[in-house]
Amino acid sequence: MCWIRTSLTVWVLLLVQLLCFEAVPISIDKTKVKQPEKEPEKPPASVDTGLHYDHYLREVIDFLEKDEHFREKLRNTDMEDIKQGKLAKELDFVSHHIRTKLDELKRQEVSRLRTLIKAKQDLEGGNDISVDHQALLKQFEYLNHMNPHTFEVDDLDLLIKSATNDLENYDKERHDEFKRYEMMKEHTRREHLKTLDDDERRKEEEHYEEMKKKHADHPKINHPGSQNQLKEVWEEADGLDPEDFDPKTFFKLHDSNGDGFFDEQELEALFTKELEKIYDPNNEEDDMIEMEEERLRMREHVMNEVDTNKDRLVSLEEFLVATRKKEFLEPDSWETLEQNQVYTDEEMREFEEHLTQQEQDLNTRAADLQKQRDELERQQAELNAQKVELQQAVEHMERLKSQKLEPPPEVVVEGNALPEIHAVDKQPPAIQEDQLQEHHAAPQTPQDTPQEHLEQHNQILAQQGLPQSHQDLPPGNQEAPQGQHHLP
Repeated sequence: MCWIRTSLTVWVLLLVQLLCFEAVPISIDKTKVKQPEKEPEKPPASVDTGLHYDHYLREVIDFLEKDEHFREKLRNTDMEDIKQGKLAKELDFVSHHIRTKLDELKRQEVSRLRTLIKAKQDLEGGNDISVDHQALLKQFEYLNHMNPHTFEVDDLDLLIKSATNDLENYDKERHDEFKRYEMMKEHTRREHLKTLDDDERRKEEEHYEEMKKKHADHPKINHPGSQNQLKEVWEEADGLDPEDFDPKTFFKLHDSNGDGFFDEQELEALFTKELEKIYDPNNEEDDMIEMEEERLRMREHVMNEVDTNKDRLVSLEEFLVATRKKEFLEPDSWETLEQNQVYTDEEMREFEEHLTQQEQDLNTRAADLQKQRDELERQQAELNAQKVELQQAVEHMERLKSQKLEPPPEVVVEGNALPEIHAVDKQPPAIQEDQLQEHHAAPQTPQDTPQEHLEQHNQILAQQGLPQSHQDLPPGNQEAPQGQHHLP
């Protein structure tokens, strides 16, 4: 039974194979087969140049490269022609859409510069000073300030020339800044030693020398851009066999944005392994600012050796030519920063003199400001005293005003008594004593009636400007007792 089962299995397999051979192939409509979509390749990211107008520069370049005509001209123009302004003339042939975008970019940049000027003026305390923006815009040489509205050939020419010149000076400015940093560090160390006694100063000096020796004790540094240095990157960073080193493959591996060039940042990345031999952020003796200066020195050296057209880029062709030179195969030794002091003794002396002068100027300025503050405080005290006096005077006037507005007290007149008069604004003159005496001394004739006596009394009051009495005589025309008069 076993051999029967085996025979059946063999026949089934043969039948399946026969059917497969004789089966009619099914045609597939490849147009209906959904192919996996490929993501569009993103253009390589632009590198930050470090210029204060870097954003404006990169946006202008990005828009110009969208124009097919200009992009073709850019590829076929060497750096020398670009510097001479030949490429800028091609702007006249750029499409209207691109020109409109460039106009908008320029207006935005001019607005940004005006905002910066205004902010700087506010910080310097010149809020009340009118600003001539047209004159101040002259300091920005990378655009035509006479025409702030449209992007013309002159704008592109100025932008190219300014960027080229500024980039050439950019490294120099970085070196100068690092030199000032090193001199300030040494100045601070010396000033600190002055505050110590002899024993502490000796210990501090010994510690300083020990740190210098410890920092200098590191593995050998390969010459930047040499075969040994690149092979070390090939082996340790790329994980490849150094015996299989190929310059063209190496270039493509480290052209991170795939544009066919080594820019400055891509070159500096190649020196990381060498720098790690010298600097460790966890070590007291290693200064990371010095590490970046060392990286800059290495990149400058390679650029000077390899970048033959001085466009601050290393093309594949330039790189391959450099790998065939003797310097690539048998380089000189590389001297690091600790072997080359960045400043001289004379520069250090001038730097410290400058710091001393700055300190004196600041002290003088501080003394002047203190005097101004004292004077302002004195004037403020005087103003406060005057304010108190003025407030007191106002309160006094208010009290007098309220007293004058009160009505005079009401007087009740009884019998033949005259009302008592209280002067408010002006006290009436008193009746002259001689007139009263004359009036009282005058003999009363029998013919004088009470009515006549009242009329005489009213005449005297009228002469003195006093109100007259209109009292009615009592019944019976009784005469008032002699000498009895009620005067105010």
